Amino acid sequence: MPKLIDATRLETAWAERVQANREQAERLREGGPEGDFYAPVSALFVADPRRTGEPALDAMRELTEPDETWIDVGAGAGRYALPLALRLKEVIAVEPSASMRHALRTGIAEHGMTNIRIVGAAWPEALDQLGEPPVADIALIAHVGYDIEHIGPFLDALEAAVRKRCVAVLTDRSPASVADPFWPLVHGEERVALPALPELLAVLRARGRETHLQRVERPPRTFESPGALETFVRRQLFIAPDGAKDRSFKDALRDRIVERDGGWTLADPPAGSIGIVSWEPGPAA
Repeated sequence: MPKLIDATRLETAWAERVQANREQAERLREGGPEGDFYAPVSALFVADPRRTGEPALDAMRELTEPDETWIDVGAGAGRYALPLALRLKEVIAVEPSASMRHALRTGIAEHGMTNIRIVGAAWPEALDQLGEPPVADIALIAHVGYDIEHIGPFLDALEAAVRKRCVAVLTDRSPASVADPFWPLVHGEERVALPALPELLAVLRARGRETHLQRVERPPRTFESPGALETFVRRQLFIAPDGAKDRSFKDALRDRIVERDGGWTLADPPAGSIGIVSWEPGPAA
């Protein structure tokens, strides 16, 4: 069974990358372990649901049908759940972070939406709370999965949840790679890279899935102020404010940020594109 062997090998390699990434962060983290990692930065993930000119969102909108229910796994503050809900019958937003769920509820109330159901749990455990599968027409993971160690069971549950297909939106390199240039300067070592779009495509194909891939531009992420950008990148370095490593980080950051299009961003943002991958469920690999 070469396909099964290949899929198992790729999923094992995925898990090893995630483990190595996590172990590196735990070894170098300053301060104690965190509860809700996103609590201090959840506001950075809030976005206008009626925004335009975002290539990945525009591509997702093209995949919607008004009578469909989508499940957004790792919905966060609703960056995609909110705009997609404007075009769908219902969105089931699965999100384990309490701070992200609070931001999502705020957005729902602000925009008067009534067709988003929030499920406060991690995936794939959340599937047990949703009733007998399939529970939705489409399953979406948008910038989710990079740090999921057991990607096989995660994908199995994603496919079990749907009647039509799954959609994944990932970058060539994980969003956390924005901080990669600062790791050698601050920690004296390169950051262990998480798996991303190329690895997901390889896993899906090894599992026998026929994938459709659309690539769109990955625009540089901008922040409303230099301080907001600094906070975001610092989080990806796992350093404490005002320590020796933080001073080295801020010295390095000072020469690497620019003001562009009304916001602040890195002068040399991560290269690559965003991929929108869709596939139909199939038998377990």
